[in-house]
Amino acid sequence: MKTMTKAILLLLMALTMPMVVNAKNIKTPKVYIFGFSASFQDSTIYMTDVQEITNVWIESKTKFLLGREHYSRQLNEYLTAQQHPNRVCLVIFALKREDAEKKYLKMRKQYTSKSKRKYDMKYLNTNDFKFSTVNLDIEEEPKK
Repeated sequence: MKTMTKAILLLLMALTMPMVVNAKNIKTPKVYIFGFSASFQDSTIYMTDVQEITNVWIESKTKFLLGREHYSRQLNEYLTAQQHPNRVCLVIFALKREDAEKKYLKMRKQYTSKSKRKYDMKYLNTNDFKFSTVNLDIEEEPKK
């Protein structure tokens, strides 16, 4: 009877233990990215063009761009150098240009025609600002 109780207890423990799932990092030949910047101190919004970036890392499970904080920092440093400090910068990306352009148009519409507040929208083309690839030195995990 004791062995039966131990076996049931071990089975319950095995079933209730959380499963550990490791996400794999995948190197992608290219992604399409654009930047957005706003400030709590003024109504000026900055948006970059949709740009192609090569050799980036994506987390396979969540499809998140790895190192996205570095891309945001690139935009933030550019705007700070242009005398626009203390801005909140973010980047939006997609694996296909069409998807990135849809996201771009949706965000632009949100801050222009759909907005109840009046924003001063400024566009940064690739001649003004260009994202550069961030080297993360991540080893790609083998496919099983």
